[in-house]
Amino acid sequence: MSARPVAIVTGGASGLGRAIVERFATDGAYVVIADIDEAAGRVVAERIGRGAVFRFLDIADEASWAGCIEAAETTFGPLSCLVNNAGISIAGSILDTTPAAWRRIFEVNATGTFLGCQAGVRAMRETGGTIINIASARGQRASGGQVAYCASKAAILMLTESVAIACGEQGFDITCNAICPGVFDTPILEEVRTALGGAEKAHAALVRMHLLKRLGQTEELAAMVAFLASAEARFITGATFNVDGGFRIRDK
Repeated sequence: MSARPVAIVTGGASGLGRAIVERFATDGAYVVIADIDEAAGRVVAERIGRGAVFRFLDIADEASWAGCIEAAETTFGPLSCLVNNAGISIAGSILDTTPAAWRRIFEVNATGTFLGCQAGVRAMRETGGTIINIASARGQRASGGQVAYCASKAAILMLTESVAIACGEQGFDITCNAICPGVFDTPILEEVRTALGGAEKAHAALVRMHLLKRLGQTEELAAMVAFLASAEARFITGATFNVDGGFRIRDK
């Protein structure tokens, strides 16, 4: 790998992705902000400066991935880290989730992460590197009202292990790990708060989901990503890390 790491972060224009991008930049890495939101992505890139660029990426499109990898390597050099962070959620139980909603969630969350892993392994198989997949604690502890989302995030955990095994068997110096976040305080929660009956009521409900009795802060998730991308984590692969304030193990 190059002396200065080169990272791609999907969904890097906002929320958890933006925090990851900013942490990589602070740590001295070159970073590609890969997102469908061009306006927000360019704002983040301009704020960081010369060490970051924005690249439009539809994670569910194989050709879009090829263009993103090529842009990263042309601009900064060989890729050394890929963070598959982008994803979507559409609420719905087994009773009311439409096949179209199911397919869309899997197209983005599962297929998008698969295409990212495939592109990342192909790009890094000669030089080595790391892949970090952002799954969800909902991929381990299901919700009746998020059937497609839970299933898609669970798929990412098995994908992570399969990629790690394949890289090991092929002798590639590529690690692949997953992170399962709990609920983090990001702008996307505004929609959730509205659905749960307003800011105060929603905040209390979301906090109760965590043993630590608070929401996660984006920099806490970014810190785990930074560790897994570092030299200190080179003996870790095929693992899942919960950054969830105890969400998965809570008993009620």
